[in-house]
Amino acid sequence: MPYVNVKITNEGVTSKQKTEVIKGVTKLLQDVLGKDPATTFVVIDEVDMENWGIRGEQVSEIRKQATRIKGNNNE
Repeated sequence: MPYVNVKITNEGVTSKQKTEVIKGVTKLLQDVLGKDPATTFVVIDEVDMENWGIRGEQVSEIRKQATRIKGNNNE
């Protein structure tokens, strides 16, 4: 009975995209490990960007910096 917990930043992921993630992870476990999809659990947790960090920075700040850089490149 596999349980997979997928954590992503809360950045507008659609219901359709979540469905695809759940289907894809379930299929992966079936194909690679022979797990029964009927007993495979996939949970998606969306985390606020302020609560997710990488490289010592909040993802919200990284996204702001990327937006500023992108905006400067379009000028």
